[in-house]
Amino acid sequence: MKLWLARHAAPLIDAGICYGSLDVQADEAATQCAARALAAALPPGLPVRVSGLRRADQLAQALAQLRTDLRPIRDERLNEMDFGAWEGVPWQAIPKADIDAWTREFSRYRAGGGESVSGVLQRVAQALEDAAADGEAVWITHAGVIRAAHYLARHGMNSVPSAASWPAQAPAWGAWTQLCLGPGRPLDRDSDSSRSFS
Repeated sequence: MKLWLARHAAPLIDAGICYGSLDVQADEAATQCAARALAAALPPGLPVRVSGLRRADQLAQALAQLRTDLRPIRDERLNEMDFGAWEGVPWQAIPKADIDAWTREFSRYRAGGGESVSGVLQRVAQALEDAAADGEAVWITHAGVIRAAHYLARHGMNSVPSAASWPAQAPAWGAWTQLCLGPGRPLDRDSDSSRSFS
């Protein structure tokens, strides 16, 4: 199975703000640019699954206008992690004790009372299982979901031993990576050559 994992364009939110489930809009010009690049790269007629958040849907709709063969289907399992009470709060304003607790119990800790990394992994794992029937597909989603998909492909588990084990890299805004899953080793390819998963 080959999965194209596309990240939405840059969101219209100040730097340093915590956001995941916060439904912010993406920059329109950057979205159109990303859609053109993705439209030129994708094979015809692939299933397109898209996060339920606006910034991802913007890219999906822009892509569908350029490529009528790529019709998006909403899948909220592809939403970014929900940071609960941390949503919309500057990272510097979140108490250090809370950040430290999240780092110590990275897999199980519910950031801001919202979602845990384990919870994200579980829903992404379910989406990956369903995607296997597609053979080749596109997800238009978020950095956290893309990291989760790569983690699952490499480790095949729903828990993360430490924060250091979590993939640090993700495609740039509006870029994508390819994840090939099968009986052999997963193959990760990125549309931004300066970023890779290791």
